[in-house]
Amino acid sequence: MKVDVLLGLQWGDEGKGKIVDVLTPKYDIIARFQGGPNAGHTIEFDGKKFVLHTIPSGIFNEKTINVIGNGVIIDPFVLKKEIAKLTDGGIDVKQNLLVSRKAHLILPTHRLLDAVSEFSKGKNKIGSTLKGISPAYTDKISRNGMRIGDLESDEFDKRYKLARDRHMKTINQFGIDYKNMEFDGLLFPEYEKNWLEALDILRALKKVNSEYYLNNALKEGKKILAEGAQGTLLDIDFGSYPFVTSSNTITAGVCNGLGIAPSKVGNVYGIFKAYCTRVGSGPFPTELLDESGNQLRDLGNEYGSTTGRPRRCGWLDIPALKYAIMLNGVTELMMMKVDVLDSFAELKVAVQYKYNNLLTEEIPYESVSLDIEPVLETIKGWNKDVEAADKYSDLPAELKSYVSYIEEKVGVPVKIVSVGPDRTETIFK
Repeated sequence: MKVDVLLGLQWGDEGKGKIVDVLTPKYDIIARFQGGPNAGHTIEFDGKKFVLHTIPSGIFNEKTINVIGNGVIIDPFVLKKEIAKLTDGGIDVKQNLLVSRKAHLILPTHRLLDAVSEFSKGKNKIGSTLKGISPAYTDKISRNGMRIGDLESDEFDKRYKLARDRHMKTINQFGIDYKNMEFDGLLFPEYEKNWLEALDILRALKKVNSEYYLNNALKEGKKILAEGAQGTLLDIDFGSYPFVTSSNTITAGVCNGLGIAPSKVGNVYGIFKAYCTRVGSGPFPTELLDESGNQLRDLGNEYGSTTGRPRRCGWLDIPALKYAIMLNGVTELMMMKVDVLDSFAELKVAVQYKYNNLLTEEIPYESVSLDIEPVLETIKGWNKDVEAADKYSDLPAELKSYVSYIEEKVGVPVKIVSVGPDRTETIFK
């Protein structure tokens, strides 16, 4: 058996959670391999809506095991709230959730470091979610991190104090008054108090050496789906650096984030919106700063599920999509939120970039500083409500032409078309 991979091909927010939820019945295990509570995977069904930040999106199927892998970073306070909301919704999380001992912890002072660092940048801020992601990964790489397995040690309190003291020395050097900074509505002392109390939730969850657990599951013939967070264009190495996240969001991250050999990777499912969105700073060649952009935002409810920030909106970007497909080895595509385009008489699609009087299909190294102009082609819209469609043949001819157009441009088949937020509004092609 091999591990299939599902990940985002744009700047995140593509709809990964919904598709993982839809595909979960086909798998024995769903495993998150990177990122942390900066993720916001939304799942809707039976009139209910859940937003997952750390827990894999297969949690709603009681027959499927969900693993938080070693590449994920965990904020116990956020996880506690997430579990409470699921429990209120009738989901027994402890029954089928496992946590890797090698996953790292986001400490309260990581969030404080994130906040003062971002504040100090002024107009040059990255657009961080302020969840402590970068400082936590920094500690991991500098070999100063704390891990889930440390909770099983008598030395935990001592290690926590040492890490906290080290962080506070750095924080105080910024010279910023952080005492009134709020984290999830709490001032720092109250947040830290709640964080420490939330450790009991993590202690109660079943912890595993996930690399052994997952590889043994493969030997037993179990089917595993690796769930990514954020998106390819936010990858620490291949995204629009420095306006990126702090982990490898691409298929290669599965190997590091779960302990899976490259030869064990199977199908790669690439999720993308029928248009583009981005949260925070960074280049966005097809961004629309006009009424069309506002229309996309309003119709698509394009506000961050983690931060609540309005998303920047624009047309589909084929060069960026092809880049993401190349990096990930995508075998199947899944196109999301086509219903948002229902009222557009015509669509635009970027097929090349123009800068310095040059035309290219490659994302230039200097994309952050260059003034890149998209070369656009016009596609006829379907101008028809598609939410009621049950099968692919029900879709308007213009929408099917749009799908074929994308397939021809990128050379990979579209297998799923999403026509609404509910799990039932999913059409298999």
